[in-house]
Amino acid sequence: MVKIIAIDGPSASGKTLIAKKLSKDLDAPLLISGRLYRAVALETINKKINLNNKKEILKCVKNIDDVYLNSKKLYSPEIDSISSRISSIKELRLKLLKYQRDFPRKHFSSKKYVIIEGRDIGTEIFPNADFKIFMWASSYVRAQRRVAQIAETKKKPNISQIHKAIITRDRRDMTRKIAPLIPAADSYLICTDFSDKEVTFNKIIKIIKK
Repeated sequence: MVKIIAIDGPSASGKTLIAKKLSKDLDAPLLISGRLYRAVALETINKKINLNNKKEILKCVKNIDDVYLNSKKLYSPEIDSISSRISSIKELRLKLLKYQRDFPRKHFSSKKYVIIEGRDIGTEIFPNADFKIFMWASSYVRAQRRVAQIAETKKKPNISQIHKAIITRDRRDMTRKIAPLIPAADSYLICTDFSDKEVTFNKIIKIIKK
């Protein structure tokens, strides 16, 4: 029976990097759920959809594919802001909820673990996950990480603007009525402010394999 590893945390907390490393080490399929919302956000930009137009936003879901989910355009302050705003749309969450919950079923008999990474995986999507990890880091450290990530696309990011955007998004994500960003009561809390990826990875792998 496949075991579900839920990894939650705010933007740029390091959860995606760790999830990818765990996926490789455990030979576990990985779903980065935040990319689903980012892909919808990118589609709303491409189609110039008003963010108050729920009907048109919901139509974007059917256009999500691997090309969208792996696009380098998914990471920008604008995408951060839009994906956070649309993630509070109940109808959109329900559409993407099915996509996420179907993921482990695809690997039920062939893999020992599957990894789902996001912001409400351990609280809303898979409340009965076998392992729940909640990663955190200060807003400024996360802003520095986002700057480095955006710089890889050869753009020139502004750290003060990114830091402000992260603080705004944290506030919105943590106070929204639908699936707020909070750690599950039975999750392992891991701060990544002063830990490099190897230290963080080793902490989590011990939790899973103990």
